[in-house]
Amino acid sequence: MRTIIMYALVLFTLFIVENAVAQESGKTKIENLEAQKTKITQQEKLALKEEVEAIATRLENGEITLDEANALKMQAAEKRALNIENRIAIIDNRIALLDRNGAENVEMDSLNFGTRLEIGYGEKSEDGERIFGISIKERPYRKKIIYDRRTYSDLVVAIGLNNAIVDGQSFDDTPYKIGGSRFFEMGWQWRTRVFKNTNFLRFNYGFSFQFNGLKPKDNQYFVSLENGQSELQEFDYDLDKSKLRIDNLVFPMHFEFGPSKLTTTDKTMRYSLHNKFRVGVGGYAGFNLGSRQKLKYSIDGEKVKDKLKRSYNTNDLVYGLSAYAGVEGVLLYVKYDLNPIFKDATIEQRNISLGLRFDL
Repeated sequence: MRTIIMYALVLFTLFIVENAVAQESGKTKIENLEAQKTKITQQEKLALKEEVEAIATRLENGEITLDEANALKMQAAEKRALNIENRIAIIDNRIALLDRNGAENVEMDSLNFGTRLEIGYGEKSEDGERIFGISIKERPYRKKIIYDRRTYSDLVVAIGLNNAIVDGQSFDDTPYKIGGSRFFEMGWQWRTRVFKNTNFLRFNYGFSFQFNGLKPKDNQYFVSLENGQSELQEFDYDLDKSKLRIDNLVFPMHFEFGPSKLTTTDKTMRYSLHNKFRVGVGGYAGFNLGSRQKLKYSIDGEKVKDKLKRSYNTNDLVYGLSAYAGVEGVLLYVKYDLNPIFKDATIEQRNISLGLRFDL
């Protein structure tokens, strides 16, 4: 008997708590919906302002007459007024639904399944007694929809040509092969809208792994000297391949400029970069993960492959400038290291890369 009373008290307490939470949840949802009504009016007024400005520009360019411009402005104003009326009516209906049904109201277009805990009498045992216990059952819950997403993320991949600018020499005098030296970059970036009511300026940030390759000319390879310097020397045999690869982990940051398309519904507001031109300028900073040299040659007809992992006195810290420009996710990409490739070098060399970047 005492056990049954204890279970009854637990059930009663859970019932009271659940009702209290449901009431508070319903109240919060109504407050959020009321706030959305103000946002709707602001959005439609902003959209109308942009449409009127576009019509004015067409008028100034002589594309339309004054009467046509006035008619277009009137049509735009009527459309935005109806949008406000219809969207607010939708919000009012949702508020009325919540008032009538409380927090139990669930929209069928946003259902997912979660779990709920049930305490009480379940199935009968073999002797006919009902068993008191705990069961876990699936139940629908509301999928949260973010109205205004200010941050997006992309996988970033870049490939292209790599080389070095040597102090006191022109780019034509580089000791590295122009076509044979390449770079590869892969990372992840986040893109955040800077201002609340326009997407013209974005701040891009993330991390990337850079793999910069340099292929020396004239049968040369890199040698680490006793004084800590690294220099190019002629190899004793005919080289089929000579390549130094420098691996870096960097954290790029760019300010990105460019137009976008605004699409709004009663539930979402989204800016799209589909088929839009954009430009990004900024830089990166990070550190060197390692350096390695690969040599391929033949001795008495036998092919030899050497893979030498050394520091080659490369700089531990990496920092530089970068920029890109293009349409949507295909961009022309350039980066330039401000730090010298080798520490304490007699003649400083700085890495430079040019290629294509893909935001996937």
